[in-house]
Amino acid sequence: MTRLARAAVHDGSSTGLEIATIEVADPGPGAVLVRLGASGVCGSDRHVLDGDWTLPSPTVMGHEGAGTVEAIGAGVVDVAVGDHVILSWFYPCRRCVACLSGKAYVCTGSRSEECVLPDGSTALTRDGERVFPYLAVGSMCEYAVVPESAAIRIPEAVPFDVASLIGCSIATGFGAVTHDAAVEAGSSAVVVGSGGVGLSIIMALKLIGANPIIAVDRSEEKLEAARRLGATHTLEAGPDLAERVRELTGNGADYAFEAIGRVETIESLPGLIAPGGKAIIVGLPPQDTPVAIDALALAESGKSLIGSNYGSTVPGRDFPRIAELYLAGKIPVDELISHRIPLEEVNEAFDAMRRGERARSVIVF
Repeated sequence: MTRLARAAVHDGSSTGLEIATIEVADPGPGAVLVRLGASGVCGSDRHVLDGDWTLPSPTVMGHEGAGTVEAIGAGVVDVAVGDHVILSWFYPCRRCVACLSGKAYVCTGSRSEECVLPDGSTALTRDGERVFPYLAVGSMCEYAVVPESAAIRIPEAVPFDVASLIGCSIATGFGAVTHDAAVEAGSSAVVVGSGGVGLSIIMALKLIGANPIIAVDRSEEKLEAARRLGATHTLEAGPDLAERVRELTGNGADYAFEAIGRVETIESLPGLIAPGGKAIIVGLPPQDTPVAIDALALAESGKSLIGSNYGSTVPGRDFPRIAELYLAGKIPVDELISHRIPLEEVNEAFDAMRRGERARSVIVF
């Protein structure tokens, strides 16, 4: 059986998305059909639309989604029809050395970056032509077919718009703080970029008890959101940023997070931290883009530069934990959402992102 579904499709050549009708097949063995309730509009999608990253096309965009299981393939045991789930954009194979070592975020058996299911297929077509779901999710569609390991059951009390963000921006920011940086209470931190991921980092820092928490951005709208979600200080980005951070911290921050993916801001990270501090690259730059770092100065000052991939998230472990923290009132994920939009307004959401506007737009189906 195939289903017709509305989807935001990228043809691989333009920066705009077409709202089109595609066909979605039943899930095969080990796969799950999910009726989407919400999809986040993330900067990673914009990288594809702007030509920074190359993918197979045509592509149904979106990788930050949540919804209800509508059908399961043979052999699926982790979820059942009717379960509410968050979709993971990096499905683990559960068999490689990394997965068996508890490091699903560096799984070597996943094919999610190829935008295909484990057997190399996709469940999407359009007029007989194969369509690829972005990162094997394609959440900007009414339906998604994903591997069982990419559908993580959560409590029904978590709204789908909130749940969708847990699947990417929240998990990435939360994990960067708790897993990659292992921030300690009372430590100082600076966060460069106050978009969805940056604000998620700020919420996690507040939960951990970091102080001060310094948010950096060019948008007053985003800096206001940062203050609301836990930043103790806000700074407008500029060439004297390192000096202003030292004025607030004494000798630089204990931790600095880059949540934009710009070469200039990544290169500035070592100058924002104190000797012995940690700088964490969370934002993703365009592919094949070199970054200049003074390695000698880094080594002589005992500073660490850490790459954060998905916040070292293990979806089956971390998504439910974050969902419970939200339900307990510890992480106000819903306050991160600035705009709830229909699928038809997705291009406007990306245009706003390019202008540096909005905290997070979420498509609600």
